[in-house]
Amino acid sequence: MISRIDLRGRTLSRRELLAALPRAEVDVEAATATVAPILADVRARGAAALRDLAERFDGVRPEHLRVPTQAITAAVDALDPHVREALEETILRVRTVHAAQRPAPFTVDLAPGAQVRQRWIPVRRVGLYVPGGLAVYPSSVVMNVVAAQEAGVGSLAVASPPQKSAGGLPDPVVLATCALLGIDEVYAVGGAQAVAMFAYGAAGSDDIDGETLCEPVDVITGPGNVWVAAAKRLVRGVVGIDAEAGPTEIAILADGGADAGHVASDLVSQAEHDPLAAAVLVTPSVELAEAVEAKLADRAAATRHSARVQTALSGTQSAIVLVDDLEAGLEVVNAYGAEHLEIQTADAAALAERVTSAGAIFVGPYSPVSLGDYMAGSNHVLPTGGCAHFASGLGVHSFVRAVQVIEYDAAALKEVTDRIVAFADAEGLPAHGEAVLARF
Repeated sequence: MISRIDLRGRTLSRRELLAALPRAEVDVEAATATVAPILADVRARGAAALRDLAERFDGVRPEHLRVPTQAITAAVDALDPHVREALEETILRVRTVHAAQRPAPFTVDLAPGAQVRQRWIPVRRVGLYVPGGLAVYPSSVVMNVVAAQEAGVGSLAVASPPQKSAGGLPDPVVLATCALLGIDEVYAVGGAQAVAMFAYGAAGSDDIDGETLCEPVDVITGPGNVWVAAAKRLVRGVVGIDAEAGPTEIAILADGGADAGHVASDLVSQAEHDPLAAAVLVTPSVELAEAVEAKLADRAAATRHSARVQTALSGTQSAIVLVDDLEAGLEVVNAYGAEHLEIQTADAAALAERVTSAGAIFVGPYSPVSLGDYMAGSNHVLPTGGCAHFASGLGVHSFVRAVQVIEYDAAALKEVTDRIVAFADAEGLPAHGEAVLARF
C-alpha cells in the first residue's frame, strides 16, 4: 500500500535529497488559468456571479449569500452539547496560546534626543476562509478567528461553501462556531469565488443583498484546495495572504522503540483528509517499517474513509523512508519541511530542538497531530509543500504590521549631519544631504 524509499548507505547532496523525497504534485500555476475568469466575474458582477458560481460548483443557489444573524444564532442553539463543550475548550486553549503571541513594542534611544520606536498595528479587516468540500472544518474557524481577534483586528468576515443539505447556508457547526466566537458576518460562498469576494468586495444584486454585499478586506487567510490556492496567488498584492495551502502532510521520525500502532494510526489520520494527502515515515528501523506496513493495511481497510486513505497512502506523495540512523533521519525531515512533524524516538524533546523546518512539531507518543488539529492550543493552519523552510503557521503575527516611528531633535540631527551628507554624496543623491543642511 505504501512505498519504500531506501536511503541507507547513500550520501546525498541537498538537491539530491529533495529530489528523492516524496511530495504531492499540485500544479497551482495550471489552476490559475481556470480561476482567473472566476475572479474577473465576481469582480464585475458581484453577488450575481457568486450565486451563479455556487449553483455551478456547489449544486445550490443561495438565497442569502450573507448568512442571516438568526440562522447563526439558531445554529448555536441547536449544537450538540458535547460538540459545544469541545469547541469552547478549544477556543479557550487557542486563545490562551495566541494571547501570548502578541509582539511587544520597543523604544531605542540611540543618543540624547535620538529615538526610534516600533509599534505593532493590526490590519483593518480580514477575510477568513473555511473549507467545506470533502469535510467541514469548524476547527479552522477557531484557528483563523482567534488569531485575528487576539491581534486586535476590528473587522472579521468568514466565508464557507453553501451546503445543499443546509438549504444553501454553510455547515451548521461552522455557523455555530462563528456564533461562539462572536462573528456575525458570515458568507455562504466557497472556493475561488470567496477569495475574489474578499479581495475585491462584491456589489449586491438582489434586494436582500443591499447595495454592497461585502466590503473588501486587507488580508485573506485559511486553507483550501488547489483552486483556492490559485485564487490566493492571483490576488496576492491586492491583499495579503497567509499562504498557498496545499494538501496536508504528516512526517513521523521514529526509532525502533516507537509503537507501530500509534505511527500507523497517525499516518491514517492525515491521509483521510484528501487523496493527495502526504503520509511519510522516516526511520532507521526495518522492523518498525514492516510493523507499520502491516498496521496500515488493517487500519486503512477499517476506517470510514477507506478509499480516500488508501489512495493517499499509495500515492507518490507518501512513503516509508529508511535511513542509516536518527542523525540521517533528522537531515531528511529538515529537508522535507513537513506541515506536521511527529518525533517518536528516545529523547524526542532534545531531537525536536534540532529541527529547523516544520510547520509544527509534535513531541513524543502522546502528542499526535490530531491533538494539534483540535485541542493543543496551537494553530493548525500551517505551511505545506516545503514552505516551512521560509514560512510560519498562522498566528497573531499574520494580522499585524510593524511600524517604526523616528523622532530626533535638532541637536541629535545636527550630530549626524556630516555623515548623512557624505552618504548622500556617495550615492549620487546630493538633495538628500541638502534636505538636512537646510535645517541648520
